[in-house]
Amino acid sequence: MNLGHAFGDVLKERRREVGLTQEELAFQADMHSTAISLYERGLRQPSLYTVFKLATVLKMRPSSLVESVEVKEPDLG
Repeated sequence: MNLGHAFGDVLKERRREVGLTQEELAFQADMHSTAISLYERGLRQPSLYTVFKLATVLKMRPSSLVESVEVKEPDLG
């Protein structure tokens, strides 16, 4: 697994935990749902600014979002 796919898996898991669709997450983060789809499939990596926006909507600290990726794929860190 690469970093993009690890982030995508964490993003999808957390989005589902808080009960949001891709469209709802995108709307609340002021993004396009296509971007969320690309992140979740590991086809695009978010900027630091985007990580902060997504974490806010997902009700978590940005550092926790990044740490979740590291926990999922410790060899990537």
